[in-house]
Amino acid sequence: MTVEFSQIAILAFASVFAGFIDSVVGGGGLIQIPAIFSVLPKELPATLFGTNKLASIVGTTSAAIQYSRRVAIPWRVAGPGALAALVGSWYGAKAVAYLDPAILRPLILVLLVLVAGYTFLRKELGAVSNEPEHGKRSAMLAVVIGGGIGFYDGFFGPGTGSFLLFAFLMVGFDFLGAAANARALNFASNISAAVLFSYFGIVDFAHAIPMGLAMIVGAWCGARVALSKGAGYVRPLFIVMTTALIGKQLFELFK
Repeated sequence: MTVEFSQIAILAFASVFAGFIDSVVGGGGLIQIPAIFSVLPKELPATLFGTNKLASIVGTTSAAIQYSRRVAIPWRVAGPGALAALVGSWYGAKAVAYLDPAILRPLILVLLVLVAGYTFLRKELGAVSNEPEHGKRSAMLAVVIGGGIGFYDGFFGPGTGSFLLFAFLMVGFDFLGAAANARALNFASNISAAVLFSYFGIVDFAHAIPMGLAMIVGAWCGARVALSKGAGYVRPLFIVMTTALIGKQLFELFK
């Protein structure tokens, strides 16, 4: 396949923006997926999803490294959660062969509305961390979060980063701590799906590699801004992106 510079330039620009948003509150796919489908309309959808997953790994890795340097990620919690996300995503990706992911769309729409509404009404949510000592309870919750949302990421995907962030907010982390844990688990869930796509040869490396490099830039900037601005910056952006995801799901449901 011929790779045009204009295609790379457009996808790289979209990937920088996607990496920025995804590293802060999740939802980068809301930017990157439409861009890649628009720029490469002749490619099979499976190939485009595989290409996006591979590029996303690079972005989530960059963001996770940035957060780990400034936020104390409790690996006794995030580690088991990431492992569960990796396994869950693997089986979620395999389940696509047996079930139509579109059956989840109405449920996801309802969940996104609840997440956005709850976050908007609970202004103190994520302002400070009241997460208890990182013991067995927190690790078990992380495993449940990672396994469940990891499966969803491999099976369907939209809003995975936002769901992970919200789940850790409910555990008791502040917005920055929740974002850091979410990046670690999102990285693991992306790996499984990307390996599966690569194994079946449905990844366009010629576009995935420059997209991934562009996501490094965006993720690095996003994590730096989030860490410097704090929860007061992350919370409104989270509400905006969740609302955008709701709009996208409504459009897909009724088009």
